[in-house]
Amino acid sequence: MAQSIGLLETPKVKPRRRTNLTPYLFLAVPLLIYFLWIIGPTFYTFYLSMTNWDGVSQFDFIGLANYERLFADRDFTQAFFNNVRWLVIFITVPTTIGLGLAMIFNTDVRGARWFKIGFYAPLILSFVVIGTIWAWIYEPRAGLINSLLLGIGVERPPGWLADRNLALYAIIGAAVWRQAGYVMILYLAGLKNLDPSLIDSGRVDGASGWTLFRYIIFPLLGPITTVVLVISVIDSLRAFDLVSVMTRGGPAGASNVLANFMYIEAFNNYKMGYGASIAVVLFGLSLFIIIPYLYRIAKTELEY
Repeated sequence: MAQSIGLLETPKVKPRRRTNLTPYLFLAVPLLIYFLWIIGPTFYTFYLSMTNWDGVSQFDFIGLANYERLFADRDFTQAFFNNVRWLVIFITVPTTIGLGLAMIFNTDVRGARWFKIGFYAPLILSFVVIGTIWAWIYEPRAGLINSLLLGIGVERPPGWLADRNLALYAIIGAAVWRQAGYVMILYLAGLKNLDPSLIDSGRVDGASGWTLFRYIIFPLLGPITTVVLVISVIDSLRAFDLVSVMTRGGPAGASNVLANFMYIEAFNNYKMGYGASIAVVLFGLSLFIIIPYLYRIAKTELEY
């Protein structure tokens, strides 16, 4: 009887899986905007870099002629090495200052909250405002720095933004003033998330001061240091605002960087194709730094 009942039972049919299109509908508009404003212009820039377009008239396809001219251009070479100098300083100076401030303010320092606010405050200012402020500070006659130098007896204080040897470093100084507070906040967040038991174990084993920092704290801050270095590299490669506001690349191109050089060639000299080739080179330099970082992040996530 049981066997006959079993034979009469109909086989179970799995219900069809319904595809929920709602998430894709929500993503459609942002993705469309992203492709229209980011991906599309990126590929169009690659195409423009192989033309002689002046921004107005018809243009011809000239292949790699812009790149051949680019790597023989002394102005491009100077802007490139200025970016390298900016990069080296930006990796070392703000990182060291920010880490030092974070170590200080991670302890029970009286008034630490107000000091943190003071060091972080420049980050909320735009680069245009910072450039204007520091241009006043560097003003050769009535600026803050030269007024102090005159007050202590210096007869001929330097013209900071007019000196070919000082202009670039004066601008980088303004950028470091802003960047140090940002690095400090990142390291403070990292220090707050360290495992106290590891630090206590180091103290029990006799580590203290510099030894404790070098062999325990700093290695534990490795992921934060990686983020800081990548952000510093990206910020140094896309430096534009401060240079444009403070010197416009002068004097005689001494403070020019790739982003400002691209802007001048494209929008001042009406060489859109040539400016696009500079943008492509800058894009390639950025990818050279970003891709290894993204690979490391993806590999870490897969391991976890």
